[in-house]
Amino acid sequence: MISRRRRSASSIRGGALVVVLALCAVVAAASLLPVAMAVDRSKFRTCQQTSFCRRHRHGKSKSLYDYKLVGDSVQLHNVKDAAASAAAAAAAAAAAASEKRGLLSKFLGVHSSSQTERLEDPFVRGPFPVFTAKLVNVAPFTSTKLTAQKYGNGCDLSKMNFEEQLQLSVHLHEDGVARIRIKEVLGDDSSSVRSTPRWTSDELVLNEKEMVAVEEVQAISTNPVIQGKFDESHNNNDKMSKDDMKKIVSSLIKRANVGSASNNDDNFIVLTYGTNEEQWRLMIQLQPFAIFMFRGNEEDGPPIIAAGTNGLTHFEVRRSKECSTATTSTLSQMVEDKTTNEVATDKHADENEDRHGGKEVVGYWEDGLAIYADGSREERKQVVAEEEEVDKGEGREHRRLEEDEFDTKDMWEEKFGDHLDSKPYGPMSVGMELTFPSSSHLFGLPEHASSTQLKTTAGMDGHHYYKEPYRLYNLDVFEYELDKTMALYGHIPLVVSQSIVTGTAGAFWFNPSETFVDVEETPHAGGVIDSRTHFMSESGIVDLFLLPGPDPVSLYGQYARLTGRTQLPPIFSLGYHQCRWNYRDEADVYFVHSKFEELDYPYDVLWLDIEHTDGKRYFTWDDKTFPNPVEMQKKLGSTGRRMVTIIDPHIKRDNQFYIHKEATARGLYVRDSSGKKDYDGWCWPGSSSYLDFTNEKVRGWWAEQFNYDKYKGSTPELFTWNDMNEPSVFNGPEVSMQKDLLNLNKVEHREWHNLYGMLFQRSTAEGLTQRNANANVRPFVLSRSFFAGSQRYGAIWTGDNAAEWSHLQIASPMLLGLNVGALSFVGADVGGFFGNSDAELMTRWMQAGAYHPFFRGHAHHDAKRREPWMFGDETMVRLRHAAMARYALLPFWYTVFWQAGVSGMPVMRTMWMQYPNIPELYSIDDQYFIGSDLLVKPVTSAGATTSHVLFPLSDCWYDVDTMQRVELEGTPGSSVAVIVEAGIDKIPVYQRGGSIIPRKLRLRRSSYLTIKDPYTIYIALNNELKAEGTLYMDDETTFNHEKRNDYGVATFTADLGSSIIIRNTVALGDEGAMQESKDSRMIERIVVMGIGDKPTAISVRTLKSKDEIPIEFQYDEVSKVLVLRKPEVSALEQWTIHFTA
Repeated sequence: MISRRRRSASSIRGGALVVVLALCAVVAAASLLPVAMAVDRSKFRTCQQTSFCRRHRHGKSKSLYDYKLVGDSVQLHNVKDAAASAAAAAAAAAAAASEKRGLLSKFLGVHSSSQTERLEDPFVRGPFPVFTAKLVNVAPFTSTKLTAQKYGNGCDLSKMNFEEQLQLSVHLHEDGVARIRIKEVLGDDSSSVRSTPRWTSDELVLNEKEMVAVEEVQAISTNPVIQGKFDESHNNNDKMSKDDMKKIVSSLIKRANVGSASNNDDNFIVLTYGTNEEQWRLMIQLQPFAIFMFRGNEEDGPPIIAAGTNGLTHFEVRRSKECSTATTSTLSQMVEDKTTNEVATDKHADENEDRHGGKEVVGYWEDGLAIYADGSREERKQVVAEEEEVDKGEGREHRRLEEDEFDTKDMWEEKFGDHLDSKPYGPMSVGMELTFPSSSHLFGLPEHASSTQLKTTAGMDGHHYYKEPYRLYNLDVFEYELDKTMALYGHIPLVVSQSIVTGTAGAFWFNPSETFVDVEETPHAGGVIDSRTHFMSESGIVDLFLLPGPDPVSLYGQYARLTGRTQLPPIFSLGYHQCRWNYRDEADVYFVHSKFEELDYPYDVLWLDIEHTDGKRYFTWDDKTFPNPVEMQKKLGSTGRRMVTIIDPHIKRDNQFYIHKEATARGLYVRDSSGKKDYDGWCWPGSSSYLDFTNEKVRGWWAEQFNYDKYKGSTPELFTWNDMNEPSVFNGPEVSMQKDLLNLNKVEHREWHNLYGMLFQRSTAEGLTQRNANANVRPFVLSRSFFAGSQRYGAIWTGDNAAEWSHLQIASPMLLGLNVGALSFVGADVGGFFGNSDAELMTRWMQAGAYHPFFRGHAHHDAKRREPWMFGDETMVRLRHAAMARYALLPFWYTVFWQAGVSGMPVMRTMWMQYPNIPELYSIDDQYFIGSDLLVKPVTSAGATTSHVLFPLSDCWYDVDTMQRVELEGTPGSSVAVIVEAGIDKIPVYQRGGSIIPRKLRLRRSSYLTIKDPYTIYIALNNELKAEGTLYMDDETTFNHEKRNDYGVATFTADLGSSIIIRNTVALGDEGAMQESKDSRMIERIVVMGIGDKPTAISVRTLKSKDEIPIEFQYDEVSKVLVLRKPEVSALEQWTIHFTA
């Protein structure tokens, strides 16, 4: 098999015959060599090869940082008046700060006038702080002193000021979320290195409109100086006696198990906020600085989260390389240093030329190795790690390191492979340790090809599952390996803890720069285990959101209010997608489409990869293979199908290409490290540039390119696939951009790297929306790269997987991990991208994919064709059956996606999300829930005829195929494993007793053709013979559900134990909503599972009918299934069905 690198063969600029022949020769040679599925590890850095991680992991820099909260600096703020007073203060300070504001605008970009009240930090968004104070590093030997000593050329250190001051602000939200924000204290000198705040991405990520400040806060301290400041502020509520204060503080200190050296009551501040029904408490330890979060209504038990309790908080303040200007280095000096670095970089580039032996470079493979004009390719050099690159710290370093043992390497420039990273600001890393007491189950930090539960990467005794920390740095990892902590395509720095003692709690580390996270467990007496995470980021600030839960529903509501809500997708995107790299031409497209039609095989979308374009110029078509794209899309559209084409972020540097020409003229590209030239990297088209999607102007321009008059050959039936948006750069470090590149506001790429893919997807989604009249058609965009907040913009998939059973096995854990990060619209390539699936693997993957939120088959161009009919008639029937099950459940899927948008709860849920009080379910990731009502256990091993399913005994369960109740024995509140039949025609799926699920059973070839089909309602009775369920309805395509409140929600309830009725209650978005749709939302059948006795009569009454109308029914004594036929009622009207015993 030839790897994906073959794409580069058609990616070279120009028409030089020698180049083409050279590439053909290389490809031909490559085709004779066997290729193993394995990542090239030499392309990607480890922690030891990354200076900031190497410096701070295992507590190696711990003695350089000892933060103390300065009592005299404490301020309590009235959040009710904060906005008004801040605006007034900003207006008064505007004239005096004009010079500084001009510098801010020049260095960091212009900000809207509505943000002038945040002049000192123009990037922060969300509620104002309720509490602020200064932090001072009181360590006897600090990081700034260390670097001055190392690089100071013999300067007199005794005359230097190495004080490291930070500003702490605490922002409290009405839903219990606490934001802990730590940044540098800005210098008074406008030319100093710290005269400007560090760039943060609040405006690009946070869901500000739903972040609401708490109205009242009570602050107490037994320290008389601090309490006096609280009392003087007039912002403190419900003042209390000293004895009551001491009682509260002492109790919290005891619960936090603070060490004896720090547990003096006067060393703490307690902030209480919330309501009488629900309260939370933050206890702030002054020295060493730490924070503990408690649920205020709980009188005992440990804190739910603790931050900074092990002394691993660090904040590398900006400094000069020369000790003589250690704290007052000027911006002009930094520019001069950067120019020097650029000269060094250019020199290094000349050295790279020598490595090619004078050969002409005509291109690069995806692995970054050169392609030469003579037909040869660069050979990989064997990389041998230097001794210091081997991580000897298997456990934590607790001893006091001597000064000459501190790692000072790579602080101002860093080399990896042939790439040099100039670092004009020097070391700027931040980090903090978070502890989750009495919790041994942590989840999150997607995306990694590993279990959903996070495994240990560090430990006291050196025994832990992984040696490398989890890495969060969006990368194009070719042929990724499984069960690794390596970075992949996208990342979300969210950790969620689930514990029977502390419930559900989480922490969102809001930092889009490169981040490593260690996970550690600490055992205590009595079998209690604390879990810890140590976050280490290359740059940015400490911006930590603590999410108090206490249960999964509460936590995901809190997270949705922070980062945004799941987009309700158009229903066609929930159907089956057929993709391949590449369908060759229009004839190929028509053949595939007609074959689906012929076989009555449902599908909704046909996809085209990069070969459909004119020479990898996006927004174009190859006029030889796709001469009539509009006609092609309309033909597919006439049967309800859509088409998706790929559009990647790299723009071919061709002056005749209108996209590149205009982007260059407007100055929209990411710049090189000097900020003077457009960055030139290598990807599929060859020489390419990359748009700066951090800039609003650029995002708006990109969105305009999707207008029908600009994207020639596009129609309303055409949607978009965003690939390679990590961003992928074949000749860049780690197949990505250099970190010292600059955006249009002169902010280094290292600061916003992990945002690039999300912002690209966002801009594309905005373009697909704006291209239509009134911007009223929902977009669909698939992206490979993502960050926190990507749930607002479309779908995500797990990238280039393989046609192997192991990749099918890891699919569900990876997708569950993404859902832990609140990314719901996710899927894995059905059949695997690389390699060839046999009939059994394809069948099992199609069965699993039918119960994944995003459902797409995809394949590499070297893989055999694997459309459903390619495996023979018997297999095709099985694959079609799996797809039909998906289409029957589309009303259910659509409802669950709507619920996800409303509640924040993921679509695809871990077992613990539904049953947080059953600890034995916490680690399970080979079975899962869709919504709250369908339990799915994919079959992921060859030759399997049975499967082990773990059933929670809090509910009863019904097989969705037989509608039979599963016979279970055990103690309620626990779970039981049962061996179930799982032959090749069967995927184990179960409906929860107590639920009601809608389906549409008429076989259609696309979702569009089902919109007027009637529903069948499946009622699974619980042990009390009751059930409840929801059906959400709108036009499934437009934004009318938001713009006009044109939607309806049917709530079905069944009580066949006491009142013996089934009832539908309808809530409409607006009084006139969905009125034209009533007759097309009919219910043709109601199936009741688990009913013990046959009724003698059944009748229905609607609001309009005066009399009971009899309903035909059928009852099976053996299966205990009752079927009501043709009740002649609409899901959009209220009705009651009565049973006569």
